[in-house]
Amino acid sequence: MLALDEPGDNDQTTDIDGFSFVVDKELMAKAAPIHIDLTYAGFSVTSSMAMGQSGGCGSSCGSGASGGSGGSGGSCAC
Repeated sequence: MLALDEPGDNDQTTDIDGFSFVVDKELMAKAAPIHIDLTYAGFSVTSSMAMGQSGGCGSSCGSGASGGSGGSGGSCAC
């Protein structure tokens, strides 16, 4: 799920181009690398974590190749 949040004790924070991204440390360990891209339809999130058809962002999530890395992973458009 992609949402606005404040960093907590169990979060990893990464700053890129003036934006701060907060991800739960346990999730990051399972899903790394995580890629977030802005598309014409919103945000596209890909990771190494396989996602079921009913992923966190709704019916637009599913298993598939992650961001061109050639591995299997999940993607979601939010």
